Amino acid sequence: MDRRITRKGDDETSGKERPTLKTLAFMTGLGVTTVSRALKDAPEIGAETRRRVQLVAKQIGYRPNRAGVRLRTGKTNVISLVLNTEHELMSFVSDIIYGVTEVIADTPYHLIVTPYSRSQDPLDPVRYLVETGSADGVIISRTQPNDPRARYMLEHGIPFATHGRTDMGLVHPYHDFDNYAFAGEAVRALARKGRSRLALVTPPVGLTYYRHTVNGFADALSEVSASEVPFNTVSIDQSIEQIRMRTAQLMRRKDRPDGFVSSAAAATLAVVAGIEDAGLKLGRDVDVVSKQSSELLHLFRRELLVVNENFRLAGSELARAVLGWIGGADPGTLQSLSTPSEVLPYRG
Repeated sequence: MDRRITRKGDDETSGKERPTLKTLAFMTGLGVTTVSRALKDAPEIGAETRRRVQLVAKQIGYRPNRAGVRLRTGKTNVISLVLNTEHELMSFVSDIIYGVTEVIADTPYHLIVTPYSRSQDPLDPVRYLVETGSADGVIISRTQPNDPRARYMLEHGIPFATHGRTDMGLVHPYHDFDNYAFAGEAVRALARKGRSRLALVTPPVGLTYYRHTVNGFADALSEVSASEVPFNTVSIDQSIEQIRMRTAQLMRRKDRPDGFVSSAAAATLAVVAGIEDAGLKLGRDVDVVSKQSSELLHLFRRELLVVNENFRLAGSELARAVLGWIGGADPGTLQSLSTPSEVLPYRG
């Protein structure tokens, strides 16, 4: 079920009668038709009149009736963000939502979050949105190289953007973080600290950025003449307790790693706990480079090395991409790739 993002003052929460075009016409002394055109920035309405009508509309909390808009235009003025909230930890969800809403705040569009669970087919919520005409545009995450959701939306002509890339030979808008570059920079930072036996905590195998991360890690290992300690039983989708237990088991071996690259902050917490369960000390016996989306890891352990990934930026770029496609832009021009920050030590 869609979960609507509402603001204070919406009909559902305020209990007050909803302002209408007639309300605006009465308050401005203009005709209903003039008010309607002023709200749409119609060029035949003078700039001063448009400004006055839009100011009054904002002050009294006027919003177009979405059912009426849909009947007149065929549009919903809705962007849907489809999320598997079971897998999205730390600040991912709130930051993505913040970034999207920041971009659409001054547009007719509003955001709904369409969640789905681990037991569902990820295509189900997308199919629902398309078949019911519930949204003008869709944002999805956790992309796969051959993603059936992207293919389905392309076939049905609905504007969308993906958080992450696909590898289907099909053009669509996306925003992605350069995980190949992240893994390479992490390996080189560990090598500069004298670490040479490295383990990787990967994304889930089926997602596109798994391959980007693994390839960046492997190429950088060859570059710095370091070796990999396989850690194939773990991915960032596993529970914190599972990651902690398996890290402790790995660190009790004689051929244990002296460095980790972690693809998510939540997994890093578990890796550090496992290291310490094995009686080892972070920064002395082993170093860890981790991605983070909020500046929390250094509050947990100052010895951690971090790379920042900006999910608010991702939300903003995804919203711009969807709105751009709705507005008629070429999908191939609505693609962006975020470069990782430098590897940052604690700076007090």
